[in-house]
Amino acid sequence: MDTVKIRNKDMLWDIAADLHFPPGFDSKKKHPAIISVHPIGSCKEQTSGNVYGEALAKAGFVVLVFDASFQGASGGEPRFIEDPAQRVEDIRRVTDYLVTLPYVDEARIGTIGVCGGGTYAINAAMTERRIKAVVSITGVNFGRLSREAFSGYNPLGALEAMAQQRTSEARGGEVRVDNYLPCSVEAGRKAGLTDIDVLEATDYYRSPRGEKPHGATSGLFSHRAAAIGWDAFYLAEVLLTQPLLVVIGDKPGGFGAYRDGQEIYGRAASKQKELVVVEGASHYDLYDKPEPVAEALEKVVPFFTKHL
Repeated sequence: MDTVKIRNKDMLWDIAADLHFPPGFDSKKKHPAIISVHPIGSCKEQTSGNVYGEALAKAGFVVLVFDASFQGASGGEPRFIEDPAQRVEDIRRVTDYLVTLPYVDEARIGTIGVCGGGTYAINAAMTERRIKAVVSITGVNFGRLSREAFSGYNPLGALEAMAQQRTSEARGGEVRVDNYLPCSVEAGRKAGLTDIDVLEATDYYRSPRGEKPHGATSGLFSHRAAAIGWDAFYLAEVLLTQPLLVVIGDKPGGFGAYRDGQEIYGRAASKQKELVVVEGASHYDLYDKPEPVAEALEKVVPFFTKHL
């Protein structure tokens, strides 16, 4: 594995990325490549890298896993911005980087994303035609989630609060960074939280199971307004034509991957598309639990092998 810093001529900061190589990698040959996109509040060392990235590299692909701008080891200020448009632009920029590598076949580039990364990958593919195949693993439409649960089902009220906070910060006030999760599963339960996604996210991100230094699970409140007005699936019926594989678990949770997976499968214009529902699996089971992940990869690897 190589760790690289990516900066294009139109960028003011670096994007940190890891390149995973297949066994017996030959830099003199052309290889299919896959861009792996991490979840909201995550980083490249978590599920997008150490689970799906590594598995796809072992299956014969060059895999690039990167940290979003303003997050992880990538640059950009202020920190902890989760702006969907920027997340999609990051995918374009790492595609720019891939096509400069002599060992990458520019006609065989795909993308995979987990959670929010899954729908960022889908949205990017609609207008980034260098991406030839797309996989969403328990993908969540962050715009829909921001308008619903993440705004207390009061998006206009949330926008007003964000506007006031941004004005305060512009005038030198204290920055507000919200943590999406409680400090522990026990603390969450004591606070009355019962949703499977919230509790399992806490188990993943707040324990040795998935905790990493850059997996902040935090968001800058004053810069979350853009997400409320965004929709990952806008124009999917017209623009999403690449082969598409959607993987979800059959245990619905508050983050909404089950409903979002069903929706995009139905709406996508892709002539070649497949919906895989992993029985007995929750959203976070598909992050790293061996059996659900293996079932997902049984579909993902042949999908990319066929279409790349």
